[in-house]
Amino acid sequence: MSDAAANQPLKTADGIPLKASLARAESRARRKAFLLVLPLLAFILITFIAPIGQMLHQSFYNEGFTVREDVVSGKRTPIMVNLKQWFDENPQGSEPDEAAYAALAADLLHLQELRAAGSAGTRINYERSGSRSMFTKGARNAKKLEPPYKEAILDLDDEWSDPELWQVMRDASSGYTINFYLAALDRAKNADGEIVMVDPERQVYVKLFIRTLVLSLLITFLTFILGYPIAHLLATLPLRYSNLLMILVLLPFWTSLLVRTTSWMVLLQSQGVVNDALVASGLLGDENRLQMMYNQAGTVIAMTHILLPFMVLPLYSVMRPINPSYVRAARSLGATSFTAFRRVYFPQTIPGIGAGALLVFILSVGYYITPALVGGADGQLISNLIAFHMQKSLNWSLAAALAALLLGGILILYWLYDRLVGIDNLKLG
Repeated sequence: MSDAAANQPLKTADGIPLKASLARAESRARRKAFLLVLPLLAFILITFIAPIGQMLHQSFYNEGFTVREDVVSGKRTPIMVNLKQWFDENPQGSEPDEAAYAALAADLLHLQELRAAGSAGTRINYERSGSRSMFTKGARNAKKLEPPYKEAILDLDDEWSDPELWQVMRDASSGYTINFYLAALDRAKNADGEIVMVDPERQVYVKLFIRTLVLSLLITFLTFILGYPIAHLLATLPLRYSNLLMILVLLPFWTSLLVRTTSWMVLLQSQGVVNDALVASGLLGDENRLQMMYNQAGTVIAMTHILLPFMVLPLYSVMRPINPSYVRAARSLGATSFTAFRRVYFPQTIPGIGAGALLVFILSVGYYITPALVGGADGQLISNLIAFHMQKSLNWSLAAALAALLLGGILILYWLYDRLVGIDNLKLG
């Protein structure tokens, strides 16, 4: 072969350079792979990423004080233009003067014409209770207001002079605000715009976050204590027996969550099966029945039972492949049964423990039905308050802020798990 022929690039049978043909084939393979995962990617974007993004946006955006949006036509109409202009022209902390009240009077008249006083008042009522009635009353009497406007408006309700109200209206004059996150952390802005803690009787959310964290950790620990022996038994029994017992572990998945929760209500109530059995056996007097319903005890008991399979299955998947000869070898070398378990068997199950604990904890902090039915006021979690703001108070922005904080806490937990244990060691099956 001549030197010129040796220096020629390799070609395929159809004369295309081999390098270009390989690049083209790899490009086709990547396109095929992308098209195969495209439906799943679209499903995740539409049902998961987009709703979370909308929730995060809703948590710091609410323009109900400045814009009225028609539900049917979607038409958006500015409603507090004059007051917003006064806020833009006057710095933070400015005391409302006659011009401010004149702007307020003009906007109240506009609210009456658009019948949007309720919308504007509701937005302010999220942060200062009692404000909605002030706006509706002011809009009804807007045509009667005459200069001097300050005296006329204060004659309607002297609460209009409250500096806190004007600070709330200033913050609400912009659609974007951090006030919902402040409220979710039991904080607010005072009349000077400084961030302060709310009154002790209004401090609800931080306590609920702490309660959710503590109860979720307790439930995770209890499922581990109960699930580890069950998983070990399933992993060490002969396959024909373990498969039979596995049906009992999986049986709750075939039963409605609502049915399981109401079953615990029947068991735990004061006149329920558990208390009746304790009274009949003489362990308790009829007047000393245990209170296990509508409190934290009921929430912990019911959720531990419901979430137990989520701890057992990851543990079982890790324990099953462990060779029992490792423990026998350790014992033959002089280790006690406890030492062999602690130094040989238990370390091999840590990936399953981590997976089960992470799964149970994440499910616990977001549980809703069981705490609502069994926990009562004392045993409810932050998820129940999120549902309340979504369904009853209709303060979707505050609900979104609470949910965003909960999501952020879960992501921090996930990051800490990755740093301390490693996601690569996570085994779910």
